[in-house]
Amino acid sequence: MQNHFPLWKNILVLTVLVIGTLYALPNLYGNDPAVQLASSNNNPLQQAQADTVAAAIKEAGFNTKAFEFENGKILARFTNTDDQLKAADLLREKMTGQATVALNLAPATPEWLNKIGAKPMYLGLDLRGGVHFTLEVDMDTAIKQAEERYINDIRSVFRDAKVRYQSVAKEAGGIKVVLANEEARVAAAEVLNKDFRNLDLDESGPNEFTLKVTERELREIKKAALSQNITTLRNRVNELGVAEPIIQQQGDSRIIVQLPGVQDTTRAKELLGTTATLEYRLVDVEHDVQSAIAGHVPVGSRIYYDKNGAPVLLKRAVIVTGDQITDASSGLDQDGASAVFITLDSAGAKKMGKMTQENIGKPMAVVFIEYKSETKLIDGQRVQQKEKVEKVISVATIRDSFSKRFQTTGLDSPQEARTLALLLRAGALAAPVEIVEERTVGPSLGQENIDQGMTSITAGFLLVVFFMIVYYRVFGLFANFALIYNVLLLIAIMSVLQATLTLPGMAGIVLTVGMAVDANVLINERIREELRNGNSPQTSIYIGYEKAFATILDSNVTHLIVAVLLFVFGTGPVKGFALVLTFGIVTSLFTSVTGTRMLANWVYGNRQVDKLSI
Repeated sequence: MQNHFPLWKNILVLTVLVIGTLYALPNLYGNDPAVQLASSNNNPLQQAQADTVAAAIKEAGFNTKAFEFENGKILARFTNTDDQLKAADLLREKMTGQATVALNLAPATPEWLNKIGAKPMYLGLDLRGGVHFTLEVDMDTAIKQAEERYINDIRSVFRDAKVRYQSVAKEAGGIKVVLANEEARVAAAEVLNKDFRNLDLDESGPNEFTLKVTERELREIKKAALSQNITTLRNRVNELGVAEPIIQQQGDSRIIVQLPGVQDTTRAKELLGTTATLEYRLVDVEHDVQSAIAGHVPVGSRIYYDKNGAPVLLKRAVIVTGDQITDASSGLDQDGASAVFITLDSAGAKKMGKMTQENIGKPMAVVFIEYKSETKLIDGQRVQQKEKVEKVISVATIRDSFSKRFQTTGLDSPQEARTLALLLRAGALAAPVEIVEERTVGPSLGQENIDQGMTSITAGFLLVVFFMIVYYRVFGLFANFALIYNVLLLIAIMSVLQATLTLPGMAGIVLTVGMAVDANVLINERIREELRNGNSPQTSIYIGYEKAFATILDSNVTHLIVAVLLFVFGTGPVKGFALVLTFGIVTSLFTSVTGTRMLANWVYGNRQVDKLSI
């Protein structure tokens, strides 16, 4: 019989509607202004500190919506932004040296929705508020570091090839190599031309070469530094739980970082500016430490200090560095002490294996390096200063050779081991970065953008609803139901996938509403045409849906191709628009055809109909 849906199709449409409604619901509850507290050292906050914070908030008379203490972290929810800001100032003073205080927005989703995994969709920086940074990568330092690696590699190759040299050192304009004699000069030239094709070789004097990095290699060094910094920053922010950050390249040397929901720029700078890594070096046992402290530092060695301030004399040659670490996890060693388990890449494993095999019985040190960026008040102006902190965390005798996997001990606590493992997994910055632009989008501005966006969506929606009812009557009501269903499913899909909604994304919702109703206009006009041709109402409904579907499908496929191309090749706001448009095309195709046809079958199917309200 015409215009009759089987039971399974009705159940499918209704089930999708119910599930879509459930997973779209969290977006109605919004966010609570919140203050987060995390330990400023390596140990988690204790219950006593949580009690102190709760008492301080209560004593100040702030209206808290909820107070949560979990996994050594505190989250205090407030009913308004004013209380949030005042409480943050109070707690910074109260918890100085004990905790880092950060402003944030916490989802207010009820617990019963959380239990089924229903979460609100992420809001972009323009809607939720947050911080925006433009970072400049120090390319000069990247090139200098590359030249230092070349110097170490040249020395190593010369030793393996038994080429006698007096010095290999950096000087203005390149790397200067001084050989012992003419025979060594010939051998060195052969080695350098074979193994270092990325360096231009010039004879600068008798038995002397000047090596310069080629222009092509300079471009590759800069490109690699930018790419590694982007990866490192993304890993670091993701590891620390910032929702849906935007980290992307701008030009040849800049990186854009947007952190939605983070209102505290100090905390955000801490996330971006502090990156830790490790270096493994041999201990210089051939020279006296006290003599080095007195000013007689041996060539090829350098003084470091351990955690207790004791001096340690280490070789300048680095065995492996943090950028050769592919994985790191924390745990306990055989003696129950905190440890970080390291995995190296193939190049690092090869160097470590060779070094440990050749130096069994000798001590090796682990140097912890942390790059800190902090703002200080100098002459009344805020000046950002970078600091490189280096300390020896472990000195151990090499008992046997090892290469790809091993452990590092000497850490003070399990929390310190977890923190170090996190930072190592995120990787080290290939070159320092400097914040050249900083912008904060407050939650009030974000709410204003949301209100304006909702106004435009509501206005467009109401106009379409009014037109469809007036022009298509009952079939217009079917189309309006499909519009509501469509927006509901679109929000549910974005929430389940934890996609980010931005202002351009809201524009995509408005466009989706227009496209969804366009499909019903095609169907309704085709039904009208069949009625004018003398077909019965039931036949007109059937043919109207069947014949219009091919046109609707063609139109939506072409739109889908455009949306996918915009998402693949676009950046920032364009991606946000394309994402919503892509999901909207899929949902509108389902609701405009299947949803309205189900309603038409319910109202007009399986009975004699003399006239259609269309």
